[in-house]
Amino acid sequence: MKIGVDARLLSRPLTGIGRYTLEMCRALSNEPNVSLYLYSPGSIQTDVALSLTSANIRTTNWNNGLFRQFWGESYLPLWARKDEVDVFWGPAHRLPRGLPSAMPKVLTIHDLVWKYAGSTMRPLSRVLERYQMPVAIHAADAVVAVSKATADAVKEEYLIGSNKLSVILSGANLPKGVSCSKVLQQKSIDRPYVLFVGTLEPRKNLIRLLTAYSLLGESLKDQAMLVIAGGKGWGGVDLNDMVSDLGLKKYVRVLGFVDETMLASLYANALFLAMPSLYEGFGLPLVEAMAHGTPVLTSDNSSMPEVAGNAGLLINPFAIPSIKNGLEALIANHDLRRNLAGKTRENIARFSWATAANKLVSVFEKVISTRKNC
Repeated sequence: MKIGVDARLLSRPLTGIGRYTLEMCRALSNEPNVSLYLYSPGSIQTDVALSLTSANIRTTNWNNGLFRQFWGESYLPLWARKDEVDVFWGPAHRLPRGLPSAMPKVLTIHDLVWKYAGSTMRPLSRVLERYQMPVAIHAADAVVAVSKATADAVKEEYLIGSNKLSVILSGANLPKGVSCSKVLQQKSIDRPYVLFVGTLEPRKNLIRLLTAYSLLGESLKDQAMLVIAGGKGWGGVDLNDMVSDLGLKKYVRVLGFVDETMLASLYANALFLAMPSLYEGFGLPLVEAMAHGTPVLTSDNSSMPEVAGNAGLLINPFAIPSIKNGLEALIANHDLRRNLAGKTRENIARFSWATAANKLVSVFEKVISTRKNC
């Protein structure tokens, strides 16, 4: 089976959907009789390409602004047609309009941020998502949602039938020999800490998280610093200024984007992950933290209760007192943390990249067969 993949997100530092694309491609490459054809407007990052050596990769130097958009409607469908792929997969909410009408197409939807948390998006991104998503869903032979919460939202918004819509949960990366107190010390992390992981943008709710943390008593902040890891997004919030204004320089470390080794060490050694997002279609950091045996503090809406399961403590992300109480409970109550940590292994068993890839291949086979029999 020749699978064409819109791999544009692999040409830039990986965030949530980019990481999903990479891990699914890795797992798909291990499926029998599968050949991947990755299409990108720019060079795929070196470490990513090295982990996908069996894939056929096509790239250009059209990786900026409008050129990137033009590439998606010109080179990409041209390559897919030339390579005669059996099915085309859009892992990130879009499908090129120029794909041959007879080519089977599968689309993955991660969230409906444009609807449920539109004010937290860049205005242009919100407009594009709002108007491109229904076009892609209509063009797709099958739609895959990464959580039941997202599937329910897609079904309600676009009125598509259950026969076209599948839920395939994302996977979890299992720890690989993580330790590294020395690595953490290089980042001035010299005592227990609460961890935040995510792109620094409004939807991640960092302003309320920092405000809630600042309201903790000094003894609690002494017990657990707050470590923030993630690449800069948008929204104009200068975290360093906010940390200073709240008097938190002593207690907060803003690391920026971190590599895989550092990220794994951060997950493995954290007291817990704090992810009070305003909305998530899945919430990959939740799964990654739990894969390291680390419990989570997260929001009581969208997909987060579904993903956290019984290994998480839920809070209202719109209420600073609720976030504060959650932080306080998990920092101060060792038995609560230990109890939640003990449930991570059972909960994480639901999330497997190999299982996800196998289910996705079944979706591919179904749409190919349906097209042949039409």
